[in-house]
Amino acid sequence: MTRVYGTGVYDFRRHRVAEYPVAAPLLEKPADSTNVPSSITLSEIQRDRLTKIATENWAITADSDPKKPFSSDLVSEIYYTELTVKGGRKPVPLQRVMILEVSQYLENYLWPNFSPETASFEHVMSMILMVNEKFRENVAAWICFYDRKDMFKAFLERVLRLKEGRSLTIAEKTNYLLFMINAFQSLEDEIVSERIMRLASLECWHSLSYGRFQMELCLNENLIKKWRRTAKRAKDATKRGETFDPTTMVEANFLRNLIVEFLEVLDCEVFSLNTKVDGDNGQVGHGSEDVSDACVLYCERFMELLIDLLSQLPTRRLVRPLVADVAVVSKCHLSVLYRHEKGKLFAQLVDLLQYYEGFEIDDHQGRQMTDDEVLQAHYRRLQAFQLLAFKKIPKLREVALANIGAINRRADLAKKLSVLSPEELRDLVCTKLKLVSKDDPWSGRVDFLIEVMVSFFEKQQSQKESINALPLYPNEQIMWDESLVPSINYSGEGCLALPKLNLQFLTLHDYLLRNFNLFRLESTYEIREDIQEAVPHLLGYINNEGETAFRGWSRMGVPIKQFKIREVKQPNIGEVKPAAVTAEVTFSISSYKAQIRSEWNALKEHDVLFLLSIRPSFEPLSAEEAEMATVPQKLGLQYVRGCEIIEIRDEEGTLMNDFTGRIKRDEWKPPKGELRTVTIALDTAQYHMDVTDIAEKGAEDIYSTFNILMRRKPKENNFKAILESIRDLMNETCIVPDWLHDIFLGYGDPSAAQWTNMPDLLEKVDFKDTLLDAAHVKDSFPNYKVCFINSDGTDNLNPCPPFRIKFPTTLEGKLFTLPGNETAKKSLEASSGKDGDHSDKVELLVEAYIPPDPGPYPQDQPKQNSVRFTPTQVGAIISGIQPGLTMVVGPPGTGKTDTAVQILNVLYHNCPSQRTLIITHSNQALNDLFEKIMERDVPARYLLRLGQGEQELATDLDFSRQGRVNAMLVRRLELLGEVERLARSLQLPEDVAYTCETAGYFWLLHVYSRWEQFLAACAENKDKPTLVQDRFPFKEFFSNTPRPIFTGESFEKDMRAAKGCFRHLRTMFQELEECRAFELLKSTVDRSNYLMTKQAKIVAMTCTHAALKRKDFLHLGFKYDNLLMEESAQILEIETFIPMLLQRQEDGYARLKRCILIGDHHQLPPVVKNMAFQKYSHMDQSLFTRFVRLGIPYIELNAQGRARPSLAKLYNWRYKDLGDLPSVRENDIFRRANAGFSYDYQLVDVPDYHGRGETAPSPWFYQNEGEAEYLVSVYIYMRLLGYPANKISILTTYNGQKLLIRDVINRRCVPYDFIGPPHKVATVDKFQGQQNDFVLLSLVRTRFVGHLRDVRRLVVAMSRARLGLYVFCRRSLFEQCYELQPTFQLLLQRPDHLALNLHETTSFTDRLVEDTGPVQLVSGLEEMENIVNYRMHLVYQAQAMNHHQMNEFSDGNMPMEEIDNSEENGMANGETSIDHMQTSAAGDDKDLLADKSDNTTRVDASAEEEVQNEIQGTNS
Repeated sequence: MTRVYGTGVYDFRRHRVAEYPVAAPLLEKPADSTNVPSSITLSEIQRDRLTKIATENWAITADSDPKKPFSSDLVSEIYYTELTVKGGRKPVPLQRVMILEVSQYLENYLWPNFSPETASFEHVMSMILMVNEKFRENVAAWICFYDRKDMFKAFLERVLRLKEGRSLTIAEKTNYLLFMINAFQSLEDEIVSERIMRLASLECWHSLSYGRFQMELCLNENLIKKWRRTAKRAKDATKRGETFDPTTMVEANFLRNLIVEFLEVLDCEVFSLNTKVDGDNGQVGHGSEDVSDACVLYCERFMELLIDLLSQLPTRRLVRPLVADVAVVSKCHLSVLYRHEKGKLFAQLVDLLQYYEGFEIDDHQGRQMTDDEVLQAHYRRLQAFQLLAFKKIPKLREVALANIGAINRRADLAKKLSVLSPEELRDLVCTKLKLVSKDDPWSGRVDFLIEVMVSFFEKQQSQKESINALPLYPNEQIMWDESLVPSINYSGEGCLALPKLNLQFLTLHDYLLRNFNLFRLESTYEIREDIQEAVPHLLGYINNEGETAFRGWSRMGVPIKQFKIREVKQPNIGEVKPAAVTAEVTFSISSYKAQIRSEWNALKEHDVLFLLSIRPSFEPLSAEEAEMATVPQKLGLQYVRGCEIIEIRDEEGTLMNDFTGRIKRDEWKPPKGELRTVTIALDTAQYHMDVTDIAEKGAEDIYSTFNILMRRKPKENNFKAILESIRDLMNETCIVPDWLHDIFLGYGDPSAAQWTNMPDLLEKVDFKDTLLDAAHVKDSFPNYKVCFINSDGTDNLNPCPPFRIKFPTTLEGKLFTLPGNETAKKSLEASSGKDGDHSDKVELLVEAYIPPDPGPYPQDQPKQNSVRFTPTQVGAIISGIQPGLTMVVGPPGTGKTDTAVQILNVLYHNCPSQRTLIITHSNQALNDLFEKIMERDVPARYLLRLGQGEQELATDLDFSRQGRVNAMLVRRLELLGEVERLARSLQLPEDVAYTCETAGYFWLLHVYSRWEQFLAACAENKDKPTLVQDRFPFKEFFSNTPRPIFTGESFEKDMRAAKGCFRHLRTMFQELEECRAFELLKSTVDRSNYLMTKQAKIVAMTCTHAALKRKDFLHLGFKYDNLLMEESAQILEIETFIPMLLQRQEDGYARLKRCILIGDHHQLPPVVKNMAFQKYSHMDQSLFTRFVRLGIPYIELNAQGRARPSLAKLYNWRYKDLGDLPSVRENDIFRRANAGFSYDYQLVDVPDYHGRGETAPSPWFYQNEGEAEYLVSVYIYMRLLGYPANKISILTTYNGQKLLIRDVINRRCVPYDFIGPPHKVATVDKFQGQQNDFVLLSLVRTRFVGHLRDVRRLVVAMSRARLGLYVFCRRSLFEQCYELQPTFQLLLQRPDHLALNLHETTSFTDRLVEDTGPVQLVSGLEEMENIVNYRMHLVYQAQAMNHHQMNEFSDGNMPMEEIDNSEENGMANGETSIDHMQTSAAGDDKDLLADKSDNTTRVDASAEEEVQNEIQGTNS
């Protein structure tokens, strides 16, 4: 049946390619130059020595000559002359590495010629550098090694033994560390993890000190058996006469040796010898010139490696004792670097390592420890220490008898330990407590021993306490801390004090904390950018009174007239921060125009504002000072504090923008005056910190200095609600369903949450309108023997839909295979209980049943699906309606939305009492989904759309909360009118239709009782054909049906019709019962809340809305059973997680039964603006992508219906087996060629234009004028042929090029109304999820490939076009790019000059797509412009002739017939013709290629010859 995939070779690779400036220019220039890459041209790269070597030895180009044989001397020469650095912080010369990596040095030279026996140190080290560079650029790093997996194991073995008998430079050590970091971050790659994970296995405990080893084995008894097995292997080897010493294995000492090496560098090499130590106080005196930047980077990288090892459970379990045994954290705390100004980042990383070392988790069970368990463990440790002190150490009698509160703080414990002599202290720490080894060189230092003791016994702040104490708003200290919130130009060369989102998390708290920190810092970055944008416009200065004043104005920032704290509430019990802090801010909007005034007046409750304190320098900064100054110093910015609006009032004190109902709508008045007073809630945690600083340190009172109030765009200002949601989740328990918990954290059996392994399966599923006929059923279940039966179990020889299918209970696992991921594959086979090899097909019972008559009126007929779902889509639907986790990968054009809608439809009919929540990333996707749901058989009253986008729905009905309430009230009146008519028809009083309640009584007393009497009468007289017609009690009510209900021919037929009529009545009264709540509830708010929490069965919203309103959903008791998430590969991990938790658990259990994620991890990921969070922390990894990487089974849709099969080949290599639907092979529109073009897709090589290729007027703002001009010329050519503008989109990979193309269009196209602008000019990233018939694509770059190396961006770019794709780029650059080979090899099978068919002069052609016709290759941009100019000339001629004829006609000189003939010959007004094209194209696709000979500007054959002649003349 359906194939379910796990991770295979081509499934998921790292693709996060980023743009960044390259620090050192390529050619010989001063080393400190900071030019961005625009300083180098392609010709300079081509002249470069490395490029020439590459061309001679390994580079594959179009005109490549035979290559020289492999030379290890060349590898060594390149390594020492190009890849090593002489001093400085950077471990590699970045641009040299980039040139080598782009030329495929690794793939074409180093790896094919690697041999473990003969490869030199330089060869292995060069490979390490190339792999590191791939990781830095976030492209697939390990993929080239898949062809020789055994050789790759040998390579890793060489890497692990690389240091044996050789000393490395500090840069080489750093590069080596970086390779290990990258390897440990790739544990989903089995070729890597198999060898690398052995470094963190039990063997590494051979290097533990004996005391620590004994202690760890006592704490983990189950490890004793494993250890004995290891020892037994050694004994057996000795018996056989073999030498097997486990302590000499690489695994035994690898990590220990790395740690020892690090401590040597930290202790001896970071500071050079002239660093002075003050003998009296042990303080270190040093100048910045003494610090080795390269050693600092090495130390930072080492901290990163240890943090990575301790933050993943598989490596943490056995590595943590090793880190504790050497006391790495304590030694780092005491190091000089930790306190040095250049060690700020190092210190932050040490603190992060300390946090992970003491993480609240049971390492061996992988279980989150509760706060109480953590506290009890802490008490047990201290009590054991007190007992030891009491028995063995008389000097510590005071410690032994003290209460725990007196000794669990750092200062108290250190003071009490100071009574011991150094020898006694050493004996206590090393011998009695066994915290460190006696042999440790640091064990003689008293400060070290005390630090070890204190860090082991002190009480740590719990995770909940730490997150609750964090302010939600950023302040100025965090905002401009480069190690926390780096600038945009993070190049990936250094590490940062940030958590990483990789494959696995220790616990849910760990998951939430990492996401909390990253989301907080990402929003901090955006706020910082807004402040830097707003403040300079205010033009602050110091006036004569010495106070800050402003002579400018800013749209987003306004000077504060008055600020005062209004109330500080007492702290809640058990807390130290105030319960609430409110303040009032007054400001004036008098200096603003009406538009900006209205923006300030639109501020409302819960909007976030920022209070700024600006104090500019008295005199402007000199050029030198400005260069040295930080951004806050340049802006004069002292403090930043966030706040949330409680209410806003005008000058007269009247409440504005009230949505709570305090002001009635009819009493609302426009705001008066120009002063506005905002009551705000300050962050209590930040306020407490500030007040404490004032009291304890004598700091300035920040709250008396605020002079600017800043707002942000509402769409970008929702960070606080999301952070609050994460913080609330940290304080809740049991938040994720048990069936999803382990998988969510990245552990256990990847297929555990698949429906085949879940309890409470739906054994029989009614597929309703999913399967269109019997043949469709058989096609959908090819692995089954399909048997059709009737409802009574007899064989059905003529089956008709709808169908119910009973699934076999023992063989569900057989439906799914999982190529590529061995662990998941084995678990699937185990769950099915079979080996999966069955020659005979399993029987599948399909019941064809006759649905009951829906009713006599047209509106009673159910809406029917017309999509013929493929077997894979049917498999996805089956998986989606069963409990558990369903993952559907939907390549471009494979019907993701149709599949999702059908899952919802079938789910509604099979589980009518369950509620489903739909989440998407964008409003557009949500609206597409919603519009399709309304075309299915789901009543509109059960649909609800929340959020801002419902007004964009292209429907007559309003699906917002207010719209649904109004619809229910209108429907109530309609139904009561029908009840009144029914009462009249039964000759009863009409007042039964007064309310829904009275209608309910009427149903029971009169309607249902009559029906029961009728059924009883029919049961006794089934042999009378006309009985139903004669005795039916509601005949008069149904007298207005379009056709007579009863025929009197057969009792069965009439009885079926009668039941249909009764069903209509029952539905009517059921709807009235549902309307009753809206009758009883009087306020709009209550009605809409009831609708959302009780009435609606399918509720849809965006992920942003879900995060913003989580608190409200919990408060209202919102419930749902199923979650369906579209575009889930485009949603941030935390924004996917929050929608799973919009309800409170019931009796300690989560209610969620199904989670359906639909997305495509081969297309672009979520947008993360700051490159550092994207590249270093992998924040742009979606939950969907992480699940795919973990090997969780997924279903990949495998038939596309968007593009021509030839166009689909450009990207379908990225998917398992993506084929084409019959429609794209058979429909005329896909079979006909693109008129005027020889090919349906082409790569057009664009050389330098006016001597230039790409340019960058400012960093990352890439433009290419030649491509822009060429592309617009082709667009004009298409418009002159008659292609409609709304069928053409222009895409590019950079914003700079997008703006340039728009400028060219405004200059060359907009002035001519018969050309006009295209449908869209956009970046590839923004166009994801959209499509058009024809796409013109500019790739811009001519020096480095840039972020198109991200294969996901390439897939999006290639999959937007349905009929024609024309790619404008620099061939010589892109054909060399390893990652893009499959696509560019196809593109380059065709000429790289644009091939036109100049004989075709309209947008219609009968030519088939395989037929190129007469080919005219365009030599370049100038020739294209000549063709366009000549075509324009012909249009003008046609217009002039037409105008002349019209004048003659008006003078009465031209016969009528001649006018008709001239129009038939195509000489009609050109403007009209093209406008007609556009209007006609708005219809069906088929209209696009319909013959428009009546209205299209035609050029006859002789004119065509003139075109050819003119072009040839130009060329010559």
